[in-house]
Amino acid sequence: MEFETERKRLIQTLRRRGISERVLAAMEKVPRHLFVTEKERRHSYEDYPLHIGSGQTISAPHMVAIMCDVLDIREGHKILEIGAGSGYHAAVMAELVGANGHVYAVERIPELVEFATANLASAGCTGVTVILGDGSLGLPGLAPFDRISVAAASPDIPATLTDQLREGGKMVIPVGRFYQELYLVTKMNGIKKEDKGGVVFVPLVGEHGFS
Repeated sequence: MEFETERKRLIQTLRRRGISERVLAAMEKVPRHLFVTEKERRHSYEDYPLHIGSGQTISAPHMVAIMCDVLDIREGHKILEIGAGSGYHAAVMAELVGANGHVYAVERIPELVEFATANLASAGCTGVTVILGDGSLGLPGLAPFDRISVAAASPDIPATLTDQLREGGKMVIPVGRFYQELYLVTKMNGIKKEDKGGVVFVPLVGEHGFS
């Protein structure tokens, strides 16, 4: 397996961070080197973000792992992802939801929709659908969702997205302009939010994001 040693080393690094074994198993199955540009391929299993073009990045593996852990993704879940990027994060979530679940990933940049779709096909991942659109609006036609994962910084927690959560559903979202706090939002008799710590993400651009 290509990059097998590097992939195993990354998993050990994430294990020391306290990431759950279930998320680690999913990440070990997804070949990150198929979700980066040729220029960045040798850095595929380093634990930092990588440029993927169009001014965007693929998140550091530890951030993907943390967001998946915080969301408590289960088999059979229907997930909405805001900001598909290269498709890597969606592929990891697809492993977690299994054959009976699905990930719908919204991306506003046409070139990245094509990039992510091609990467997912190369990796043999059939559990993700990448859709061109304004992520801040979500996908109301496919709601409700069990989980929503937002991979871009929002000015606040958009009601357009919480409205698309199933009762008992959860969303993870970074909030803030230059530096953000990562929030876990739970929809249970109203909306509850928990601060999960400081993060840095590219801005969410759209009707309910940053202009």
